[in-house]
Amino acid sequence: MKIAYLINQYPKVSHSFIRREIIALESLGVTIKRFSVRKIGDELVDDEDKEELLKTRFILELGIKGLLFYLLRVILFQPLNFIKALILTFKIGYRSERGVMVNLIYLVEACVLSFWLKQEQIRHIHAHFGTNSTTVAMLTSLLGNISYSFTIHGPEEFDKPDAIALSEKIKRATFVVTISNYGKSQVYRWCEYQDWQKVHVIHCGLDEKFIQAEITPIPSENNLVCVGRLCPQKGQLLLLDAIARLKQKGIICQLTLVGDGELRQEIEKLAEKLHIKSQINITGWASSEEVKMKINEAKLMVIPSFAEGLPVVIMESFALGRPVISTYVAGIPELVVENESGWLCFAGDVESLTEKLEKALSLSPEKLNQIGIISKKKVKYNHDIEIEAKKLKNLFEIVVTN
Repeated sequence: MKIAYLINQYPKVSHSFIRREIIALESLGVTIKRFSVRKIGDELVDDEDKEELLKTRFILELGIKGLLFYLLRVILFQPLNFIKALILTFKIGYRSERGVMVNLIYLVEACVLSFWLKQEQIRHIHAHFGTNSTTVAMLTSLLGNISYSFTIHGPEEFDKPDAIALSEKIKRATFVVTISNYGKSQVYRWCEYQDWQKVHVIHCGLDEKFIQAEITPIPSENNLVCVGRLCPQKGQLLLLDAIARLKQKGIICQLTLVGDGELRQEIEKLAEKLHIKSQINITGWASSEEVKMKINEAKLMVIPSFAEGLPVVIMESFALGRPVISTYVAGIPELVVENESGWLCFAGDVESLTEKLEKALSLSPEKLNQIGIISKKKVKYNHDIEIEAKKLKNLFEIVVTN
């Protein structure tokens, strides 16, 4: 069985969960051909991502001449399919936030991909994220008479379903994957009742490096870690405010922010303004091993997000036996259970976040270790990539054999 995977940017630092899924499927005997719209190799730090880079084919690397070559080829040899795809492009482009012209570019990208898939004799394509990558997959399916499916992560897909033609994509897909029950409920909102049967929950998963990792003793120091892109939706600015409030109460914390992004300078300025600059360390992008090390050095993982799908880093923290403080957002409460595997606060509420931090930090390392053991069992049961990949393989087999 041969399946094409399409992602807008792959490999990417924040997409380790896709890499794990692909590798797990390959271990089950599925041949995966990787395709990406664009290349983003400069910021890769993980050796596994660098290996994936060599296995991936990039559409936009062809340049304008190459793209036009494939466009003309499709127009000449598949005119009826091209007309169908063109009509659909105008239909979805008219209502999209990016307009018809950008969607016409997606059509050109689909012309390239449809030819590549024909060369590889691939009859099914799976896209990650319901945004432009799924637009290209949907148009490719029309051009090449093949089937497609896609995984919705959120929150972007749920923020602008009409603008990305989510209902149209669900209607035309053979099946749709969501990573949480919350995500499933949101997909139900944007599709016909008869299409509900297409929607399946398959969790993002962890590989053996995390699942089999031993739990190290929780340190007595008040070390906190927050892993993720430095951007507004992740809530790092609110976390700095909470740490400053704890300092006023005489509770001194050291926070390590693992990641990088557009908010870095603003975070550094706010830390200085709040007089907690010495308590904040920003590592930049890190490899999987470096992330593991930073989590193991911490007493707690804190993810104060305003919008999410279901953060893989919470699973990673649980696998390493570290409790998590996060927010009542999207699928997070399906993973973080209050007073059992961590604590939840109200998104955007600094008082709630400060209260939960103070409560967790007052517990002994022994008590936190007990919570960590419960957390590890939970993630091992629900987020083992081998188990989740088998579910996905079963769906692919149904599509391919029909």
